[in-house]
Amino acid sequence: MGERFINRQQPGLEAQLANFADEIAYNNHDVEDGIRAGLISIEQLLLVPLFRGYHDEVLAKYPELAGRRLIYEILRRMINHLVSDLIDSSAARLSASGVRSIAEVRAHAKPLIGFSDGTRELNHALKTFLREQLYKHYKVQRMTSKARRVVRELFDAFINDPGLMPDEHEARTRLELVKGPAGRARAVADYIAGMTDRYAILEHRRLFEPSERT
Repeated sequence: MGERFINRQQPGLEAQLANFADEIAYNNHDVEDGIRAGLISIEQLLLVPLFRGYHDEVLAKYPELAGRRLIYEILRRMINHLVSDLIDSSAARLSASGVRSIAEVRAHAKPLIGFSDGTRELNHALKTFLREQLYKHYKVQRMTSKARRVVRELFDAFINDPGLMPDEHEARTRLELVKGPAGRARAVADYIAGMTDRYAILEHRRLFEPSERT
């Protein structure tokens, strides 16, 4: 992998596709979550061309729709638009490129998986909106700051006293006998990485809030 980056080669087709699939899923999920949390509004989203187009289309067909059902229908169409365009544009690009092997894919001047020019602009406008109106929202910034603090304090607590972890995780810290401090750090990081958000907050309360300790 390091050699690919050094030689400025393209990722494989699967990796290129996975990047777009993740982006489509996360962006549209964030729109839904942002509306549900009251951090962004439909009125704000009407400034996003992709959302506005399908908002108008849905209401023209189903004028009685509102609330979550309206959002669902809009997002369903947005996702279909992005996925369909990605498939069609990528297929055309692959056909025109003439590539026949993974080596040719990696050596190609540009990625072969991607949107058409028009849809790329629509998707970029959506991402810009989310970055400016959702991800930079003061409530999101506060939650992000709190999450960093929780993870950092959990890591420090477990690295200083591995006995605070459940037995099956504490036993893994024996890796440090072979790998030194990195073994303990790996075991602690794996334990924290396996936590859900809710469980991490609960563990933090147990460790740092006396009333929660058992």
